[in-house]
Amino acid sequence: MEEHENNSKNTQEHADNHKQEEKVITLKEVEYLGLLEEVKKGKDGWDKMLRNQADLENTRKRLDREKQEFVKFANEGLIFDLLNVLDDLERTVDLAESSKEGLSVFLKGVEMILAHLYEMLKNHGVKPIDAEGKIFDPNFHEALMQVENKELPEHTIIEVLQKGYLIHGRVLRTAKVKVSKKSM
Repeated sequence: MEEHENNSKNTQEHADNHKQEEKVITLKEVEYLGLLEEVKKGKDGWDKMLRNQADLENTRKRLDREKQEFVKFANEGLIFDLLNVLDDLERTVDLAESSKEGLSVFLKGVEMILAHLYEMLKNHGVKPIDAEGKIFDPNFHEALMQVENKELPEHTIIEVLQKGYLIHGRVLRTAKVKVSKKSM
């Protein structure tokens, strides 16, 4: 309690001292008007800065919304093309089920769908990584196995176990490969 009273007393004394320290300054009217103009410019600048800050924040929010919308529908063209492949696959299954030839019709239909799918991927900038017979490159290939082979140079890709793909020149998926090694 006593401490609170001391704090209140000190605050009051500080306010009284501040009032006593205030001085009256005499300015020429031109100087006074100049100061008023500077204050007005400062307030105008402050208001302009606040408006610009609000505009910047609104622009950031709008760009975030547009980015989310873009990401949401970025694959729309690809999905549309995949729907055509899905339609082809459904027709192939229906035809194979209703046909007496069965497997041969189904196989021919699947081959056509694969060709269609490869063409669609090509149109979207996707192409397979050429790997078999090439020298192993860890940027494009992932070695799953090494096999001794005296006939091939070391690190030659003997077999592609899973195809790799590039999209617009960038690795989408590395090729999983079997690589040669020298016998010991």
